[in-house]
Amino acid sequence: MKENDYDLFVIGAGSGGVRAARMAAGFGARVAVAEDRYMGGTCVNVGCVPKKLYVYASEFSKSFSDARNYGWDSSKPAFDWVTLRENKKAEISRLNGIYERLLDGVKVDVINGRGRIVDAHTVAVGEREFTADTILIATGGWPHIPQFPGSEHAITSNEVFDLEQFPERLVIVGGGYIAVEFAGIFNGLGSRVTQLYRGPLFLRGFDPDIRAHAAREIAKSGVELRFEVNVESITPGPGGLELRLTDGSTIEADTVLYATGRKANLEGLGLENVGVEIGEFGTLVVDEHYRTGEPSIFALGDVTGGMELTPVALAEGMAFARRQFGGTENTVDYDFIPTAVFCQPNIGTVGFTEEEARARFGHIRLFKSTFKPMKHTISGRDEQTFMKLIVDKASDRVVGVHMMGPDAGEIMQGIAIALRAGATKALFDSTIGIHPTAAEEFVTMREAWTED
Repeated sequence: MKENDYDLFVIGAGSGGVRAARMAAGFGARVAVAEDRYMGGTCVNVGCVPKKLYVYASEFSKSFSDARNYGWDSSKPAFDWVTLRENKKAEISRLNGIYERLLDGVKVDVINGRGRIVDAHTVAVGEREFTADTILIATGGWPHIPQFPGSEHAITSNEVFDLEQFPERLVIVGGGYIAVEFAGIFNGLGSRVTQLYRGPLFLRGFDPDIRAHAAREIAKSGVELRFEVNVESITPGPGGLELRLTDGSTIEADTVLYATGRKANLEGLGLENVGVEIGEFGTLVVDEHYRTGEPSIFALGDVTGGMELTPVALAEGMAFARRQFGGTENTVDYDFIPTAVFCQPNIGTVGFTEEEARARFGHIRLFKSTFKPMKHTISGRDEQTFMKLIVDKASDRVVGVHMMGPDAGEIMQGIAIALRAGATKALFDSTIGIHPTAAEEFVTMREAWTED
């Protein structure tokens, strides 16, 4: 029987696919990766990395203002969109090159083009066909704009980083973390931002106190929040784009950004040729080892509809490679995975929300704190930090931590280690804080806000 061309053929060179390919090759497997867009996937090119760079850029406007009460007598300098955009492009190109060198360094073949599955062991890229013992689908997600009159005039997060003209008036439609983050970015850069969301409060899935606090703080920053409203149509006109809304009002914008969700990037993969099942939400159905209904085909990362986080895809890629090619039983523990929303101020969270904790543990204790960050006692900025601890009453274990305030993401990384280690509230209380920091509040909250 003829030997297959590769031990592993990966479709998609994003975070999960590249990590799986590198790890498998490190175990001695013959590996190829097919990619039809850019090395590094969403995170590197149109996600985490450029977004965080733009967050940094947007925060300078607040810093210039805050500095005045600290004795810095200067006017706010002008912002140049083209400089930011082009410097971002250069950094992304640098990272693309790093990904290519990482794969080249472990002798992974990179094939440019969209991989299409022909059968359980064959992938076509253009006119060429390759055989493999195992196929891994790691094509990630893709932004989705619902169809309505004029929807073709809206853009997604894929395009917003590289706009030719900076939008003086920006409407953002959506209530997830991507919508919230871009509202803060463009508000800080100088756009007049309106955010529309069809529900009563954005950031569904986050702790309710964080959602409410975020709405107050983001509104104070200058973003116009409009809840329980949606777009009926978009029409180009002499004043820009006119949006007709479901409440009967209209609004004009230079750019309309839709951040209403992402779908698994499955188009043209040839899944109809194999026994791979697509679930009700349009994602691939896999077992605990990322195997699809076709025994030789696996899938991981955003395409499977799990937690859409880069570190999760990386962990899944490592677990897959270790089990399939390293002879090690390895699974990903999805409990207490920390995450951050880079709105302004930041949100950091790990563990259970209040509702989830009540459902899981029954009796809980809550600790909350709201205060003005030390920096703003002099800057004069009207901004409040919020912190919340959720404790399982029976075991005293801290099972949820939520924060909105400066550096929340950085702080939450350390808190996540404590929660994974099973830290109790008594352990938090016995830990000496670093003074003066916001983070010390997590070890000085003594009085329960409520318990049941």
